[in-house]
Amino acid sequence: MATTPGGRGRPGFFRALSGRARGGFSPAQTMVLGFAGLILVGTCLLALPVASATGKSIGLLDAFFTATSAACVTGLQVRDTATTFSPFGQAVILLLVQAGGLGTTILATLVALVLGKRISLRERLALSETLGTHGPSGVVRLVREILVLTVVAEAAGALLLFARFALEYPPGRAAWLAVFHAVSAYNNAGFDLFSVSLRGHATDGFVLLVIAGLIILGGIGYIVVLDARRAGLRWQAYSLHSRIALATTLGLLVLGTALIAALEWHNPRTLGALPPAYRPLAAFFTAVSPRTAGFEVVPTGALTEASLLLTVALMYIGASPGGTGGGIKTTTFVTLVLALRAAVRGEEAVVVAGRHLPEDQVRKAWVIATIAAGWILGLTGVLLVTEAGRRLTEVLFEVVSAFGTVGLTTGLTPQLSPVGRVLIALMMYSGRVGPLTLAVALAERRRPRPPIQFPEERVMIG
Repeated sequence: MATTPGGRGRPGFFRALSGRARGGFSPAQTMVLGFAGLILVGTCLLALPVASATGKSIGLLDAFFTATSAACVTGLQVRDTATTFSPFGQAVILLLVQAGGLGTTILATLVALVLGKRISLRERLALSETLGTHGPSGVVRLVREILVLTVVAEAAGALLLFARFALEYPPGRAAWLAVFHAVSAYNNAGFDLFSVSLRGHATDGFVLLVIAGLIILGGIGYIVVLDARRAGLRWQAYSLHSRIALATTLGLLVLGTALIAALEWHNPRTLGALPPAYRPLAAFFTAVSPRTAGFEVVPTGALTEASLLLTVALMYIGASPGGTGGGIKTTTFVTLVLALRAAVRGEEAVVVAGRHLPEDQVRKAWVIATIAAGWILGLTGVLLVTEAGRRLTEVLFEVVSAFGTVGLTTGLTPQLSPVGRVLIALMMYSGRVGPLTLAVALAERRRPRPPIQFPEERVMIG
């Protein structure tokens, strides 16, 4: 192996790609720039005339919005994917979804492995922080397992959907629909080729269950799925992270399904429009989708105000860490609830399942949730000015959908002003990299400050 005069091995693959010197980009910066680069490439490709079904460019602004939505696995659309884009444009969107779902750090590692490049210790540490593991040991093997899991899950979903779509479409069309929707569902993107999402399949239990299964599998997180493969049915053999993610996901799905069914059962514009036998599954799917997927079986804009607020809460919580979804994440939500319980009880330690959560993790959870709430409230206020005449509920819903990389909309997205489109695109970007980047940045070791003891003084609280 070639060495430098200092005796060190040749630069790692990421460093070679970025040309950074020692002390260059941090893992957080690499992640932010990686997604920005992906969006830039996607914008250029989608702005090409060949990407449009009419042969005319859709313009840079709409190309930028669509590329951001795809790379950030959101699904908000200012142009209908099925009718606006050519097969080339649809393929670009699908590739952006796949790359964005995996994440640029993991994607770069896979490219490096294919090219036979060395992954340096610094890159392994970056991967470790991205994946949420406890150290660099075994992260390259974990990336390989993630790739296998992704391929197997998407291939299985595509085969199942093909078996259904082949009954009503020509084989080539059925295959493309199956692959597109399997990848979109597993990566929690919400892009579809039916123009009306899955509303045309509201009574098709097979399609809804396959799509819902892919959404849950992608959103639960790679670590949890791989943990389940190792532990099987032995609940105590699961890591604390996996137990929290699984229990919270199940609880939110059950509670969400019950509340949606109760609130929408007699709504003639949503569940009430379906035969009673199909309403429970539609309610279940409507509770699954806000977990950052963005598919819909009933018109989101027709939901009651109470259902919209419930959906906002589900979108804000989002999926689990290490998955393809967004939001503040299930583990963050549980940590906040447990911290509040401990505070009310006057307990100093935050304890769950016989384990004490470190204070720095509790602090990170509060910071992530607070910054997310600040972004949401701030952008909602700005959009109420730029999108004059819009109701608070629909603007708030749009902003939370963008932050949580969900893709559901009450119908506001295609009607956004140019300024509104840029702001929502930036929110999608922030939602995809913001909380993750914050968690990584807070986990980085910094040089400790000199131990200065400041005087203590109390203030009135509450």
